[in-house]
Amino acid sequence: MIHNISYRTFVYGTEDKEKVIKSIKTLFPNSLPDCETTEGYYKNPVLILHDKIDKKREIKDFIQVINQLESSDKKKILKELEKKMDEKGNLFLRFDKQKAYLDELKIVEHGDSIHVKIKMAAYPARKENAMKLARELWGE
Repeated sequence: MIHNISYRTFVYGTEDKEKVIKSIKTLFPNSLPDCETTEGYYKNPVLILHDKIDKKREIKDFIQVINQLESSDKKKILKELEKKMDEKGNLFLRFDKQKAYLDELKIVEHGDSIHVKIKMAAYPARKENAMKLARELWGE
């Protein structure tokens, strides 16, 4: 159902890198994120944590984590599937960083989050095929 998953999130100067990594572990328990340093708007250092998951076991672990979402969040994903999926079958979701730190999952729209790109294993890789797989994954 899923070919690979990539994510990224930012660690701002007011945040603790280890706490943000703990947030990531809520979604991706086995991920060891790569870290890049960039410069923020006010010349402050900003860390970018990211990884790409393509191992079947880790993808299955992610699916199990996603299945623990509140039914309202699952319904929200299904309702917004059309606008959250691109033409190549990539599904884009954002998870609240603060809630993830507390071992809770919450789909959000704001930028200060864990940005997740899910490449659906749809053949041929078209939006319609990927949306069908996503609906199966989230129980429609």
